[in-house]
Amino acid sequence: MPKAQKFTPDNVMMREKPDGTIPTKYQKLILKDVMETSKIMQLAKYEEMTDKEKTFEYFAEGPGAYWVGEGQKIKTTKPKWLQVKMVAKKLAVILPVTREYLTYDMATFFTEMQPKIAEAMQIKFDEAGILNVDNPFPQSIDKSAIDANNVVEGDLSYDNLIDLEDKLSDNDFDVQGFISKRQNRSSLREANKIENTVITERLYDRNANTIDGLPVADLKSKNMEKGTIYAGDFDFLRYGIPYGITYKISEDAQLSTLTNEDGTPVNLFEQEMMALRVSMDVGFMVIKDEAFAKIKAVTPPSED
Repeated sequence: MPKAQKFTPDNVMMREKPDGTIPTKYQKLILKDVMETSKIMQLAKYEEMTDKEKTFEYFAEGPGAYWVGEGQKIKTTKPKWLQVKMVAKKLAVILPVTREYLTYDMATFFTEMQPKIAEAMQIKFDEAGILNVDNPFPQSIDKSAIDANNVVEGDLSYDNLIDLEDKLSDNDFDVQGFISKRQNRSSLREANKIENTVITERLYDRNANTIDGLPVADLKSKNMEKGTIYAGDFDFLRYGIPYGITYKISEDAQLSTLTNEDGTPVNLFEQEMMALRVSMDVGFMVIKDEAFAKIKAVTPPSED
């Protein structure tokens, strides 16, 4: 009996396997790219997941310490742990490419598509978890800041940035960093404390990209308004990835969410194209709404 040929991505053409699970090597590279570029994954704590749901405990309060007089009984308190449940949702992106990609072997194809898949996944996940845009999860950083009434309205001034930090520190949360966007940097350079026309303190360090000595993660998204900044205690932000990444190729679909220059939907069959749909399950949750705050840019009234 002839020996069965071993499957490797190097000897299978994409037209022979139009759907399935992305080979392990390329999954790891894609996930590595996503985790290194996603602002949520850079800042949040990772929770190991083996199923779509995970219940875990987090440390809510620690045991107390007491002054004890000679011969007195030492008081004891127990640490407080609370249970929360994180649920994974399916994240899918569609990438249109030319039909020539079907002639690639799987190794070449996924090497070529790796950065495109990672960027699309990262943007989609961050916009959902941070900005609450097209969000399948019950929470987001933006929603949590609003629900906790931790919103400072105004420009990116020295006073407003200090007020933003105080929203958290006054409630015993540690500000660990900020989420901003590159377009805010010019305004941040003006966020100085001025006394008698003299700058006595600068909050923003352009070279280090820090505010008040704390790191700033710049989110690349057209859906984040200029002038918006989030602050957070990211110990209360979690994510997990329970399953591998799957894909499916279509050559005859009409993509309602993608349009041509004339505004018509992209028709793969008519335009001799194909679309790669990539899906992965991602868990996300905010443990405490009060651990997040935002500065909301005030839009000036329109002139009639």
